[in-house]
Amino acid sequence: MMRSTAILFSTLASACGPAAAPSQPATDATTAGTTGELTSPTGALPTSATTADSTADSTADSTAMTASSAGTNNFITWDAGPVDLPDCDPFSQDCPVGQKCVPWNEQGGSSWDGARCVEITGDGAPGDPCTAPEGPVAGVDDCALGSICWDVDERNHGVCVAQCWGSQVAAMCPPKHGCMLSAGGYLDLCFPSCVPAPDDCPEDLICIPYQQSFFCEPNSPGPGAQTNGSCTASRCAKGLACIDASDASSACDDFPDGSCCQPYCEFPGGTCPNPDQQCLPWYDPMWFVPPGYESLGYCAIPK
Repeated sequence: MMRSTAILFSTLASACGPAAAPSQPATDATTAGTTGELTSPTGALPTSATTADSTADSTADSTAMTASSAGTNNFITWDAGPVDLPDCDPFSQDCPVGQKCVPWNEQGGSSWDGARCVEITGDGAPGDPCTAPEGPVAGVDDCALGSICWDVDERNHGVCVAQCWGSQVAAMCPPKHGCMLSAGGYLDLCFPSCVPAPDDCPEDLICIPYQQSFFCEPNSPGPGAQTNGSCTASRCAKGLACIDASDASSACDDFPDGSCCQPYCEFPGGTCPNPDQQCLPWYDPMWFVPPGYESLGYCAIPK
């Protein structure tokens, strides 16, 4: 089984599944300039902030794989198997001197579907502000080798984010970061891993689920939907999970085909806001549970 959460950033898909299936409002994860809750499996994946080194771990879904790299405290995830990358390989950065390998859109659309070499025009390090003068999916920016401009707004301003290195099956990121892959493997970025309750991301970031783990992502403007609020087209506030309304509570009956915000809780025995709920494990204990997430639960109707 798989619990799905959708995002404002999501071309990323699923991994092995949890006991229940929380889900997020589906948006185009490959859409440039947006970020948000990624599709999240609740039976194992992206990483806890304390995830120990491990080797590749195949999930029940043959198209979704996870692996961690020695010394990096991270996991890698993707929505499809390894692909042949044309022009250049963003993991090995095999472009000529003075250029970098970046994801871009070669079809003229709004999502990443390829990789190419571009001139390095700046020295922005991860976390630095950046500019992408030709737009968020052109691949041209003023970030340094090994990073790209992410979360690009209408003024073409964003923030530099490190690209993963190594390979698709052994991706590496800095300690306590995870490698999120999407767009068939062309888009590979390192984000801080986190725990959602309490949310330990910086104030301007939010801890969101993606497959088997959680990452700090830029927070959307505004407070986010509150408990029992609809998250079909928006994000939940910090400390809340966006799950299927039918699984959440009768308090969400106004959203029969949508999603509803419910709090994370401490499993087992954590308290929940609605009388028809129990604190259920986020990760199915019959599957792999990443270290640091053993007591992570969410409030929903018991099955």
